[in-house]
Amino acid sequence: RHTETAPLPSYDEVLVCTPDTEEEEVELLIRRALSPGSQDQKIFCLLGADKLVYKVSERLEFHFFHLAQSSSVLNYKFLIFCSAKAHNSYVITAFDAYKVTFPYYDKMEIQTYLRRNLEVPSGTAPVAQAFEEPHQQNIKFVFSERAGMGE
Repeated sequence: RHTETAPLPSYDEVLVCTPDTEEEEVELLIRRALSPGSQDQKIFCLLGADKLVYKVSERLEFHFFHLAQSSSVLNYKFLIFCSAKAHNSYVITAFDAYKVTFPYYDKMEIQTYLRRNLEVPSGTAPVAQAFEEPHQQNIKFVFSERAGMGE
């Protein structure tokens, strides 16, 4: 449902997929989505799932349907985003029955929404201040070869 005030998903709700994404990362996100307590307005998202390698895509399908069948959670929100151009993706084929095409939003609508929802509020926390820029956006991507190791 489209609302201009709806928040973006938080860091623990999103997995950006690459060919290097591992089965364990995908399984963890599915478990979060289907565990008791996940219904508290969280929207779990796999972005670029068409980029997963075949084996991980196959395991995504297995884990999702296995956990969905055994879970007591009925109101979960789990979205899988794939490129419309990835026609031969295992993920697209496996979840074809659930496919939804998003409505069209023009570029200005999207930019306005993102500007409104990505602003750092005044009196920001010290972590947000580390990224001070003229537009004061509070989302940054930091890439590391060894995450959590300070490198």
